[in-house]
Amino acid sequence: MNQTFRVDLRGIVDLLSHHLYTSPQVYARELLQNAVDAITAAHGPDAAARKSGRIVISSADSTDSTGDGSLTVSDNGIGLSEVQVHELLATIGRSSKRDELGFARHEFLGQFGIGLLSCFMVSDSIEVTTRRADEPTVLWHGSSDGSYTVRPATSGEERAEPGTTVTLRPRPGCEHLLTRDAVTELVTHYGAHLPHTVTVDGVRITGGPAPWDRLENEDPAQRRARLEAYCERVFGFTPFDMVDLAAAEAGLRGVAFVLPMPANPAVPAAHRLYLKQMLLSEGAERLLPEWAFFVRCVADTAELRPTASREALYEDSLLENTRDTLGDGLRAWLVRLSRQDPARLREFLRVHHLGVKALALHDDEMLRLVTDFWPMETNVGPLTLAEFRERYGVLRFTPLVDEFRQLAPVAAAQGLAVVNAGYVYDAQIIDRLVTVDRELEAETLRAADLTTHLERLTAAEEQAIAPALAASDRVLARLGCDLLVRSFEPSGLPALYLLDDDTAFQVDLRGAAEQADDVWASILGSFQTTEDPRPRLVLNHRNALARQVLALDDAELRATCLEGLYVQALLLGHHPLRPTDTAVLNQSFLGLIGRAVAGGAR
Repeated sequence: MNQTFRVDLRGIVDLLSHHLYTSPQVYARELLQNAVDAITAAHGPDAAARKSGRIVISSADSTDSTGDGSLTVSDNGIGLSEVQVHELLATIGRSSKRDELGFARHEFLGQFGIGLLSCFMVSDSIEVTTRRADEPTVLWHGSSDGSYTVRPATSGEERAEPGTTVTLRPRPGCEHLLTRDAVTELVTHYGAHLPHTVTVDGVRITGGPAPWDRLENEDPAQRRARLEAYCERVFGFTPFDMVDLAAAEAGLRGVAFVLPMPANPAVPAAHRLYLKQMLLSEGAERLLPEWAFFVRCVADTAELRPTASREALYEDSLLENTRDTLGDGLRAWLVRLSRQDPARLREFLRVHHLGVKALALHDDEMLRLVTDFWPMETNVGPLTLAEFRERYGVLRFTPLVDEFRQLAPVAAAQGLAVVNAGYVYDAQIIDRLVTVDRELEAETLRAADLTTHLERLTAAEEQAIAPALAASDRVLARLGCDLLVRSFEPSGLPALYLLDDDTAFQVDLRGAAEQADDVWASILGSFQTTEDPRPRLVLNHRNALARQVLALDDAELRATCLEGLYVQALLLGHHPLRPTDTAVLNQSFLGLIGRAVAGGAR
């Protein structure tokens, strides 16, 4: 046996107020939406005809108020017949903006047939007085307990013209939401840019220009001043620049305001979005591509679909295409800036380089822009990749910041220019640049590679230090380090500690496995290589102190000095000290002091 669902209206209202809508204040938006849609149905899609639409709101403080705190919202829209009142107002989920009214669904703001229910969040009863064309006036009264009545209007209750009036009486605790100040603020917030005449207690709310409008006889300087004032008032900052946005497929017009300060790319950008000139959301996300976190925009759309709560956009192919189109507009602005005002582009990049670099990973034009205009850190001073390539030919870089700090001074002394590609996106940008430009020669310089650029000792020099070298090797082997002797600049640097990322990983694995139980040691062991990579301590044979240490006859003193040079190289390379290294630091420092004191006493 077929049966129909029974709906608990109080439960539905609770669901709306706690889970669909973020605040009971949205009742004002839904009443405006219904009035605007009624005007649209009455006057058709012609924008000029819609301007004759009127929405008259009387608050609880109005001189025409009945004194019971009620709010009325009247429009001169299409109105409803008695049959439509029964069919549409009393059926949850059936939208009154249906095709039978003569227009396609996308002409209307509301689509879900639940907007009027939001009024139950502030009122226990809703009264609707409506008249359609030559039909008689009908009164509908709905209660939050799920009951409703419909009757013809009596003398004195009729409407003089087609349209609808909605009357709300506040439920206990919601009186403040129906006062003049509250209603004026809410209606201004949601409907200030509507094309119709909207008044609250006789004061007009609409009529001012929208930010996306281009006014006649307004020169660029005046428009810029108007938009800057809007941005300061709404978003709270003076924009670095402004970019007009448009997406014809979505019927979208808008303005993007470029932030004058860095933005966190991990925090989604929130934009102010209108649907057919009525505020949809102050925090619309994913309207722009993720890389465009450096702008905040205000826009009006005619075609993008809202969610049921009308506080966000429905994710579909149209929104995806619109996002790409708006991203193209921002990209074109950056290209324009690079050609017309390079200095201003550099100023922009100093603040928002992360967004542009993210875009450069898959956009050739942005890749060129980053290559030509963004100065990267190198060991010969800040240089763009284009300047570095022009001066040094080979694009030599290191992908880790810590490694760059180790290598930078030594590489520079050997005449090797190196780019620090350890910051976000830099290494990927260089990799992509090599892919795009086949003539570009790039080379990764790692800590282990630097030794190939250092001068080897002569045969005579190696023979002279051979006895001490074997003993010194054993000292450093206890610290998990290999010893090399090379000649390099600067000669004032006695030792250099070289540890690349792969070796550091294997060293950490071994240390963790030694301290773990058998199960975890077995798991960690599966990640270890068969080789035994070790960091290297490179003694500088051009340094007098290093040569003197190797020439010491006292094996114990030589070991203490080597341990001191080892720890000093760690500190100079900004490497963290293990407990073993800290113990060696104390031991070598105190041992050398002890030797000095003993020598002084003699």
